[in-house]
Amino acid sequence: MAGAIAGVASLFLAGCTTTDDLETPAESGGTVRIAEVNELSSFNTGTADGNVDINNQLDYFTQGDFFHLDDTASLVYDEGFGTVELLSEDPLSVKYTVNDDVVWSDGESIDADDMLLGWAAQSGYFDDADAEATVGTTYFSPAGSTTGLDQMAFPEVGDDGKSITVTYSGPYADWTLFSPMSVPAHVLAEQAGFEPDGMIAILEAATEGNVDAPVETNADLRAVADFWNNGYATSSLPSDSSLYLSSGPFVVSSWDPAQSVTLSVNDTYTGDLSPVGIDQIVVRFIGDANAQVQALQNGEVDIINPQASADTLSSLEALTGVKVLTGDTGSYDHVDLNFAAGGVFADANVREAFLKTIPREQILDAIIRPLDPEAELLNSQIFFPGVNGYDEATSTNGSDAYDTVDISGATALLAGATPTVRLAYSNANTNRVDAFLAIQASAAEAGFIVVDGGLPADQWGDALALPETWDAFIFGWSTVGAGVLGVPQLFDSASDSNFGGFSDPAADALMDQLLATTDADTQVELQVGVEKALWAGGFGLPMYILPGVIAFGPNVDGIEYSPWQTGPIWNFWDWTMAA
Repeated sequence: MAGAIAGVASLFLAGCTTTDDLETPAESGGTVRIAEVNELSSFNTGTADGNVDINNQLDYFTQGDFFHLDDTASLVYDEGFGTVELLSEDPLSVKYTVNDDVVWSDGESIDADDMLLGWAAQSGYFDDADAEATVGTTYFSPAGSTTGLDQMAFPEVGDDGKSITVTYSGPYADWTLFSPMSVPAHVLAEQAGFEPDGMIAILEAATEGNVDAPVETNADLRAVADFWNNGYATSSLPSDSSLYLSSGPFVVSSWDPAQSVTLSVNDTYTGDLSPVGIDQIVVRFIGDANAQVQALQNGEVDIINPQASADTLSSLEALTGVKVLTGDTGSYDHVDLNFAAGGVFADANVREAFLKTIPREQILDAIIRPLDPEAELLNSQIFFPGVNGYDEATSTNGSDAYDTVDISGATALLAGATPTVRLAYSNANTNRVDAFLAIQASAAEAGFIVVDGGLPADQWGDALALPETWDAFIFGWSTVGAGVLGVPQLFDSASDSNFGGFSDPAADALMDQLLATTDADTQVELQVGVEKALWAGGFGLPMYILPGVIAFGPNVDGIEYSPWQTGPIWNFWDWTMAA
């Protein structure tokens, strides 16, 4: 899964090795072929279900925006798309203006209508549901938390419909990372049964939500939100091409399910981020790391970013004419528990008992240390090692209670009970298969019956949003490397990405404060407080940071390592074909 973990903005050192010196002149025209583990599942990465790695990778190629993050997690503005202007710090007021020549791939202008839709989908402005969702309505289901963004008033449209200005009622720490871009407004309007102007009128007429005074659900707004939430999920190329329009350098041109998706040059793109001489990008779906290496060796793909292992790295370094880049990543694997009422982990003692049985050190030894002998357990849900806050958090959060397996302690907590736990994971991911088997065997010693909930690569992401189908889940988050919004995105009671339903009002209050402060020391202090609540409540256990490896063959140049979510494609506009 894609996501964010706060406080991880420092650069992880990347190493580079090569089996041959490739000094080859660039040539014009060409196709770059990339291997990806998972298959595309949605053309809307803004939703909690659509916010997975492969969807974000395709989005990065095909959608323009006001900014991107580089390999150091620094913000880089794209003046070829538009401008972001801070008008005032108190009150916080920001203006977003799209350039006049920026259009969707169907030729329709990108304008304030699109930004109003993006703002509405991400801000929670219209929601009036209470924390338990027992009364009121939550309309849109964004991947990120609306905390902080819900301080925005209805935007002011200007510049003949090419800009919006948003004004916050209070400070917001991550305002620089907010973009009002989303899916095309004119398309969503039609799909939801409205004219474009009619849909905008619906947004303008709808009242701001008030959890203290919920009103009857707005049926028209519900229709708009429902299509935004669900209408872009797919397992094949939609027959309606408007559902995958592009505003970036490339546009999806074909999709062979379970095989590949092809991107072609977007002829309507006027920005500055098109790679010279590359006409087509083919993304092949190859889940197995060994199969990726074989495909690279056979010349079937040009770039791979497989799951790192000692065997994979050794195989890559033995290939002729292949460059290999290695380093840490912004991704980590963890086990989350499901807090649903009536579920096996509604009981705090059962949560603690299960976590005591997870053999984290054994898993680290088997999966990560063969590749990195110096690897250590990840003992924070929020910070990465080496980042300001990690040492303070790990010395006070209670993680030391789970450094080693404690079967006797778990057995005592269960007091003779033998709970059944459905442990879900991707069974196409060998690391998670190994982790499942280790946990299953260890937990059985304390009396747990751990049921194999392994799912195929194209199903586990959707299953996360169906907590009734699992009790515990092994999966990974990938950070964008900047900001603090990732904390409430993952842990706030009301967040759609808090899949297990963890809820702690005191922690929610700390997260509200976190998004309202720009002082770095205070941010660390607040996050450490959230850490303590997560460990005390039995949220789950982090296990390890994933090492990274990128390899590319002799047909393409310009690939540079990045530990963050976009991985090898972060600078695709710098790629060139090699002779």
